[in-house]
Amino acid sequence: MKEKEIKYQAPALDKGLDILEYLSAQSIPLSQTEIATGIDKSPNEIYRMLMSLESRGYILRDEVSGKYRLSLKLFYLSHRHSPVDELRKAAQYPLEDLANAVMQSCHLSILYMNQVMVIIHAKSPGPIALSIEEGNLFPLPLTASGKVLLAYMPDAEQEVVLNGNDIYQAYTDKDKKKFLSSLQEIQTKGAYIRTSDLAAGVVDVSVPIGRGSTGIIACLTVSSLTALNVNKDMDNEDILVEAIKCAKKIEDRIGVLTM
Repeated sequence: MKEKEIKYQAPALDKGLDILEYLSAQSIPLSQTEIATGIDKSPNEIYRMLMSLESRGYILRDEVSGKYRLSLKLFYLSHRHSPVDELRKAAQYPLEDLANAVMQSCHLSILYMNQVMVIIHAKSPGPIALSIEEGNLFPLPLTASGKVLLAYMPDAEQEVVLNGNDIYQAYTDKDKKKFLSSLQEIQTKGAYIRTSDLAAGVVDVSVPIGRGSTGIIACLTVSSLTALNVNKDMDNEDILVEAIKCAKKIEDRIGVLTM
């Protein structure tokens, strides 16, 4: 892998991306010398790259201070395509393959207005299947997807979300402690397997999409109709293995770095 990276290095491109990422991380205008120091280059090394980025409209230079800041061009480019649409496109075929492999329905969910929103669903190929309509909203604390999304939130964000959640606030102190402990267990295991709180006879197997420095962006859930026992050769741990493979395919298709 390292040999391939070395073979296809593009120093000028790397330098330009370093500049953009550093300016984004600092969030304040910086001089040429400050940028160079920040990315461990000399001011002369980045001069031409700064000129190029400025001419293409990616950065702006203050006429008085001479300091550089990001323009809105990256924001504009990123919003020309809906992130949800891109995620749906990336997930469609992997989800269909997963549904066929485990003979169960599966779906992808995201956080929306402090609720769980299903954005794409793949139906089981079996004659009887669980169907979860796309666009439906579900409460965070009562769904496997919601618990996974909560588990991977930054602590401060998680606290704000739970403080504003009526279901969680109605829990006793003991139940709140138990719930928070379950979120820690999800992070430790990297997945969630449990009988559904919303539907009898259903076991949910949920895994996050996107981890590490990128943060979680979605949750993949396989909802198994246990009462039917439609796939006797595959237990929940087997389904988990397939779900993790599917999550990795989706991450690869959207360019998510999980390390």
